[in-house]
Amino acid sequence: MISENLTKFSTSYWVHNFSPFLWKFPAPYSDWGPGGIRWYGISYLLGFIAAGILLKIAWKKGKSPYDPEQIMNLLTFQILGVLLGGRIGYALLYQGEKLLNDPLLILRVWEGGMASHGGFIGVCIATLWYARYSKQSPFPISDLIVYIVPPGLFLGRIANFINGELWGRITEIKWGVLFPNAPGFAESIARHPSQLYAAMTEGLMPFIFVQWRFWKTEITTKCPGVLSGEFLIIYSIARIFNEFFREPDATLILGMTRGQFYSLFLVAGGLVLILISRKKSRSQE
Repeated sequence: MISENLTKFSTSYWVHNFSPFLWKFPAPYSDWGPGGIRWYGISYLLGFIAAGILLKIAWKKGKSPYDPEQIMNLLTFQILGVLLGGRIGYALLYQGEKLLNDPLLILRVWEGGMASHGGFIGVCIATLWYARYSKQSPFPISDLIVYIVPPGLFLGRIANFINGELWGRITEIKWGVLFPNAPGFAESIARHPSQLYAAMTEGLMPFIFVQWRFWKTEITTKCPGVLSGEFLIIYSIARIFNEFFREPDATLILGMTRGQFYSLFLVAGGLVLILISRKKSRSQE
């Protein structure tokens, strides 16, 4: 996993030397499509497996009405929502001009590019679709979804770090990292390992909060939908904060990074969801 030229690189900062591949295809297949089994794909697979395990635990503990067969149906909708929403969202929200000139960009997933905000939209659509398909209220379903989402967010950011992508802004802190693909690498210009910050604040911290609310309170039964709104707000605040350490990967909007700008809509959506859920619960009392 360590390149020879990187091991000879003399610097006081740690030099990023991870390979994006768990296993690379042998030549000549290494130049075809994804080129091998990538850690990024593994992170998605592990995220979906973790989601299935959490749903099964919730069913066994009486916190979910979905048995193993229904879990597979629910996950199928969510997997499609995450993958399609994430990829389409990336193309539209971050690569709009390139997409117009190269529509096939959206199909070349091995080149990277998934937008978490697009994934959220995809999951929202998938949840509404599943609710209609199964003739259920979308609010209890959405609470179950936010209960299983954080592990995938955490693993995705870890994969970003392994890939050496979405690096942070320039820094002089002692834990700064030299990313070979980042500008200034040859000059030993270190950057924040913002992917790891995001893994902690966008993945691990929401996971702890959601697990506490899901298991130790009655919020999901007394006021379905509130937990979903809370998660959206917590995630968005963390994302807005992390963007101050992450190098912008697209042009700014109103002086904000795109991650910050799009997160404002998630905050608004979370607030609206909480208000609607509480109003609906009061009307049923």
